[in-house]
Amino acid sequence: MREAPQQSPLEKAALDFLPLVLFFAVLTWKGIFAATAAFMAAIALVVGYTLTRHRRLSPMLALTAAIVLVLGGLTLYLHDKTFIKIKPTIAYSIFAIILAGGLMTGRNFIKLLLEQSFHLPDAQWRILTIRWIGFFLFMAVLNEIVWRNFSDEIWAGFKLFGAIPLTILFAVAQTPFILEHQIEETEKD
Repeated sequence: MREAPQQSPLEKAALDFLPLVLFFAVLTWKGIFAATAAFMAAIALVVGYTLTRHRRLSPMLALTAAIVLVLGGLTLYLHDKTFIKIKPTIAYSIFAIILAGGLMTGRNFIKLLLEQSFHLPDAQWRILTIRWIGFFLFMAVLNEIVWRNFSDEIWAGFKLFGAIPLTILFAVAQTPFILEHQIEETEKD
């Protein structure tokens, strides 16, 4: 049996981005309920494709898909768009809780995720994780502000053209911190 191919960063980004683009396009064309159904279908297709091609799901994709399918299902079943609009708030909050819970139990999930690429002292991994916790909480609050005060189209545009660039900018802004504290690998490593 052949080993499943690794997912490239470009493929991962495309698969993460595709459901959001579809949601935004269908929203502007057919409204939030049709967009929610399209979003759910796209997430299900991404999960199916990922499982078929790579034989595993990342925990983040699995959690995101579960949240989308549950809250999207409630949106359609109850015909209440609030559920799909609070999806980002719930997802960001869960990510913050998982990271904080990991720190409290001595498991640094940011370190587990990135230690193959970066070598930092434990204290700096902790600082980096606290920064991500703060960022996720900030994004949860920001989503609440946007969906409660603006139209469906502006909220969806924020998800696509605001939240994603903010996340990329935040991640890039961590680069100087990581480079400043990176530990050189020994020959044994």
